[in-house]
Amino acid sequence: MTKTEVNIHESWKKVLEKEFESAYFVQLKSFLMAEKERNIIYPPGNQIFAAFNRTPFDQVKVVIIGQDPYHGHGQANGLCFSVSAGIRKPPSLVNIFKELEADLAIPVPQDGNLEAWADQGILLLNATLTVRAGNAGSHQKKGWEQFTDNVIKIISDNKKGIIFLLWGNFAQTKAELIDKDKHFILTAAHPSPLARGAFFGCKHFSKTNKLLEHQGILPINWKV
Repeated sequence: MTKTEVNIHESWKKVLEKEFESAYFVQLKSFLMAEKERNIIYPPGNQIFAAFNRTPFDQVKVVIIGQDPYHGHGQANGLCFSVSAGIRKPPSLVNIFKELEADLAIPVPQDGNLEAWADQGILLLNATLTVRAGNAGSHQKKGWEQFTDNVIKIISDNKKGIIFLLWGNFAQTKAELIDKDKHFILTAAHPSPLARGAFFGCKHFSKTNKLLEHQGILPINWKV
């Protein structure tokens, strides 16, 4: 992860400057450089910070928290739950789109690229931003969680009225980082088929838009 590969919006560089200069982040960079010499890493280097590049700090109004990037070839694109155009939609994303259709009558799209969401102020944040090809969870506990936990805290401390969508037990542990007096937290089961359909009926898409409109903020066009 060289400087030329870090594609991150200037607004984030300012608020995350201390993180990038911290001892844990220096160690994380060393780990990633060593990993790249021996293994294939996803997403590609220029997409690791895609969530921060596509959604400037000043424009964040919704945060969706995932856990790890997809570890299959060509899947991860730096936005949680998202895959690039032409890549088969993973099961969790299929269920997200099914709930979206049931909630807002938006037809299931052909592709699973969520860049249109990111461009409207939805920070699609994985707790861990990289993964070794074919090895789920392989970059956990290397420093990424400290980085992304601090991102959540910075958003909580410096903004107000943000809507956090916490899907599944892992994401819900992040609630303790969020000031509940300033922000909105919507929780649901994980969209994974392993949750046996418990995600369905959460209506988080319409609920999010109602909360935005109540604050006088432009709602999300969830169509991708």
